[in-house]
Amino acid sequence: MRRIQSIYLAGPDLWFPDAADVLMRKKALCTAAGFTGVLGGGDGSGDGPGAEVMAREVYATSLERLRAADAVVANLSPWRGPGCDPGTAFEAGFAAALGKPVFAYMNVEGEDEADHRTRVEMLLGAAPDAMGRWRDDLGATIEDYGLPENLLLWAEARRFYVIVTPDPLEDLTGLELCLEAVRLYSD
Repeated sequence: MRRIQSIYLAGPDLWFPDAADVLMRKKALCTAAGFTGVLGGGDGSGDGPGAEVMAREVYATSLERLRAADAVVANLSPWRGPGCDPGTAFEAGFAAALGKPVFAYMNVEGEDEADHRTRVEMLLGAAPDAMGRWRDDLGATIEDYGLPENLLLWAEARRFYVIVTPDPLEDLTGLELCLEAVRLYSD
């Protein structure tokens, strides 16, 4: 096994109100754990002329950094809905396709939010049908395996931590646990 030295930090953190501070703290935790934290290629902007060109550049830079990293730690906290950030899901899947180990965490405010189906029910509305299958307000079946996130993301993660915290945007306990898991995996 290849020793892990660099970790790509995937997540919606770039969009957080205190993004610069959160990202700096994440990189510092990586350094303290003996790893180099690698961020994607974006800076949270995207407005103005040339935004499409900028988006292509961010995409290319992010994939270049992801390819160069030894592992991924993904923040799969619910983001703007019941599921994780779609860009983060893409990065986790891309890393898996490259054969890189993925570790993940999810921050939620309450125990009830730790289950994906329950989050869909709380945010969008859902109920069991006559056969007992959970369906959303459109009648579409909801994945209901009792997992915190989509089964593909959950199953790919070498470790998946769910952190109940009053501060889901700032709490880095999940990252700390993932870094310890990466260290054990790498040794």
